[in-house]
Amino acid sequence: MRPPVPVPTLSRRAKLVLGAVAVLLVLFTAIGTLTNVYVDYLWFDETGYTEVFWTELQTRALLFAVAGVATGGLVAASIHLAYRFRPTFRPMSLEQQNLERYRQSLEPRRGLVLTAVAVVLGLFAGFTAQGSWQTWLTFRNSTDFGRTDPQFGVDLSFFVFDYPFYRLALGFGFAIVLLALIGAVLTHYVFGGLRLQTPGQKLTAAARVQLSVLLGLFVALKAVAYWLDRYGLVYSDRGDVFTGASYTDVNALLVPKTILVFVAAVCAIAFFANIFVRNFLLPAAALVLLLISSLVIGVAYPAIVQQFVVRPSADQKEAPYIERAIASTLDAYNLSDIEYVNYAQDATGDSVDTDAAQAELRNDTETIPNARLLDPNVLSETFTARQQIRNVYGFPEKLDIDRYTIDGETRDYVVAVRELNSSGLSENQDSWINRHTVYTHGNGFVAAPANEVVAGQEGGEPNFTTRDLPTVGNIDVEQPRIYYGELIQQNGQDVYSVVGAPEDSEPREFDRPEDGASDEGQVNNTYDGEGGVEIGSFFRQLTFAIYYRERNFLLSGAVNDESKVLYVRDPRDRVEKAAPFLEVDGDPYPAVIDGRVTWILDGYTTSDAYPYAELRDLGTTAADSLTGAGTTALPNNQFNYIRNSVKATVDAYDGTVTLYEWDEEDPVLQTYMKAFPETVTDYDDIPEELMSHVRYPEDLFKLQRDILTRYHVSNPVDFYNQNDRWQVPDDPTQDTDAAQPPYYILAQRPGDDEASFQLTSALNAFNRENLSSFISASSDPDTYGEIQVLRLPGNTPFRGPQQVQQSFITNNQVRPDLTLFNSQESRAVFGNLLTLPIGEDGLLYVEPLYVQGTGENSFPLLQKVLVNYGDRVGYANTLSEALDQVFGAGAGESAVDSGDAPATDEPDDPTTEPTEPTTPPDTGDGTSGSPSLDQAVADIQSALQALETAQRNGDFAGQGQALEDLQEAVTAYQTAQQAAGATPGG
Repeated sequence: MRPPVPVPTLSRRAKLVLGAVAVLLVLFTAIGTLTNVYVDYLWFDETGYTEVFWTELQTRALLFAVAGVATGGLVAASIHLAYRFRPTFRPMSLEQQNLERYRQSLEPRRGLVLTAVAVVLGLFAGFTAQGSWQTWLTFRNSTDFGRTDPQFGVDLSFFVFDYPFYRLALGFGFAIVLLALIGAVLTHYVFGGLRLQTPGQKLTAAARVQLSVLLGLFVALKAVAYWLDRYGLVYSDRGDVFTGASYTDVNALLVPKTILVFVAAVCAIAFFANIFVRNFLLPAAALVLLLISSLVIGVAYPAIVQQFVVRPSADQKEAPYIERAIASTLDAYNLSDIEYVNYAQDATGDSVDTDAAQAELRNDTETIPNARLLDPNVLSETFTARQQIRNVYGFPEKLDIDRYTIDGETRDYVVAVRELNSSGLSENQDSWINRHTVYTHGNGFVAAPANEVVAGQEGGEPNFTTRDLPTVGNIDVEQPRIYYGELIQQNGQDVYSVVGAPEDSEPREFDRPEDGASDEGQVNNTYDGEGGVEIGSFFRQLTFAIYYRERNFLLSGAVNDESKVLYVRDPRDRVEKAAPFLEVDGDPYPAVIDGRVTWILDGYTTSDAYPYAELRDLGTTAADSLTGAGTTALPNNQFNYIRNSVKATVDAYDGTVTLYEWDEEDPVLQTYMKAFPETVTDYDDIPEELMSHVRYPEDLFKLQRDILTRYHVSNPVDFYNQNDRWQVPDDPTQDTDAAQPPYYILAQRPGDDEASFQLTSALNAFNRENLSSFISASSDPDTYGEIQVLRLPGNTPFRGPQQVQQSFITNNQVRPDLTLFNSQESRAVFGNLLTLPIGEDGLLYVEPLYVQGTGENSFPLLQKVLVNYGDRVGYANTLSEALDQVFGAGAGESAVDSGDAPATDEPDDPTTEPTEPTTPPDTGDGTSGSPSLDQAVADIQSALQALETAQRNGDFAGQGQALEDLQEAVTAYQTAQQAAGATPGG
């Protein structure tokens, strides 16, 4: 017989070393975790949201403890009982002989093994449970909706707040019983209570009792699950085109689910009775009955009803349930009070009634004068080139639209703040001192009227009415410094700043160049705001040194007794951290309120448990062609209820986060306000000036327009047949299949007396490019949230955005210019294609056309305006001239306010009637056959090359001269084109 191989053992020294390493690992992990928690607490304490911090922490700890103790403790108790009542003597079979070595290995370590099993399972269960802290809080603080479910007659709060918690608790109950059962079976098997291969009795009495109780508990929980399944029918997806309980669910599954509750209860009783009957035949028979019943009445019968009763006449059978789904989905997405307007009912197609259109145009005093020519999605580079001032500053990739009332006139503006661009620091600026103590903030607010451009040598530029450093202009900015913004990041991570210094010390934070322009000298600043966490003590400095893994917190002279650390500086991150129960809109925007730059954000309360409402994927549905390009993508969470319940603000100077209750009737927000008292400020406390800048949120609007593509149909039969679906058009100005974004405009809606600031979108017919409807949501405080849908006649093929864009780029006057603009030195950039309702039956499309050089420092400039009405296209230097081409001489001048500044000093002749242009003959040698045209083309190319060179060298005077030359060359080209037989129009 081969002697046993000795088991290698560790020396005492090795054990000590391993033990020390383990202790150090635990110590470092604990220090890191505690540091993270403490730094989080300091942030909440600084912002005044410690209630959120403690409530979340305590709730997580409670669920962790309850789930961990329940799971680990009960499973360990089950294993202990199985071991405690193990048989004293076991038959000497081959099976038991093979198990004996396992018993001998476990016996000396059974306490350690049992503890390890309990701890591991408890930790796993605890970590799983603590992630559901919001489910517990909403269950505990639930608020009634005041509306009852049509099927079960219970308040909707049961489904939104109670049902998810019951399901969570039931899931943990199943897991605990199943783990306890597995543990008991394994223990009984190893220690002889369960003998599978040994002749004679297979189970000891103790094993039979314990396994019967655990199986009985499992089946009893199944009875509870069947009972909850009845309520879960409101989330059924059995209906082909709707969500919620269908005909089959209500008539063929609801009663069987109730029957299965009683069958499962009887089965559970049979298992419990086995404690005394001592025969598994009775519970086995009950279990077989449960399985057969669940298959026959829970699966087969509903399938038969669905196939042979419902499908042959589904539109009729499902009609009452489709009505429920339509009503609930509209309510869940806050679309119950839509104003539908039958628009353009007298229209007969694409042909234009010039006289009627001119009358409508002249009567319009609100929409056309405010038609937006500046595209905030295009002009970031223009703002950067003209208003960046220094490389440490920057503007976001997507600018914002807001409105201001100045001298009694309300106008919409393209706005942005001159932020600190951490990614723009050059290599010699990127030391720790510079990045974190010198370049700490941005400076300034920039605004340009959305319907103006500058004429002259800077032709096509925005008219910056608020600009420069120090900030000057028609919007009064008392505190222009930007310490909290969207660009203060590096590699997607928040960049902290160490600010503050003793009063007698020299300021070290770069504030602005001297006089806003000089290269010599600079103005520095010392932060004196309320924001930031104080780190004057050694303990705080050590804490942040550990947190950021940065020794300069302890060694640098820039850190002193008055220092503060500013962190979590992105407005979205601050609001999400202060209000973890909110989903935050992806596009914060800045506004000047009481002289201070303030970020305004929209917070959403959501739920995925609203009965009968269709689920939507938050991130996917809210995505469009601009998502990720200046607009943050929302997470891909599924939900079927949403409210814009909170308006949040973040002060750009001191980071103050304020949450204002916006939807006073939202039960979800009321529930969270109970859980986090004094966190949300009452609606009545919203400042009046803030009210004037709130706007309807983009992401919510995109979700609602997606819902309306199907749920605008109220007739259940028509809804089932899907014969009147709409769809969101693709963005025609981008080379992408992504959805066209909605646009903010200042316009007069049909039926209104004056213009309002609104968010708008066109919708096409399903799988067609024809326009079906036009949606607008008001942002004005008096009419906020009122959604109007203009329904277009289904028998008239109105052009949709893509078709209008095609009519632009194929137009005989536009096409040659596009060829010129899209050259080696420049490219054409189409701005947003706006849809503007005019009068009672007209839709006017307006689109700006920019030209941008291909050089490194080039930026887009507005050169042309495109207009479409019916079958007519206008293409000119200004909006008024383009309107003249479409509606006749004088129409544009009477419709467009004098604020429509031309993109060139010499506009086209507005009296020329639009005709089809002719093309000069091609000589075959690369020229047009017209010396004037050839010279104009050469002049355009020369001017573009000069513009690129000036932009590359940062020569602003040269850029202005090149732009002036370009304008003259374009005018000469158009004059030569007319002389050759091509007249403007299209």
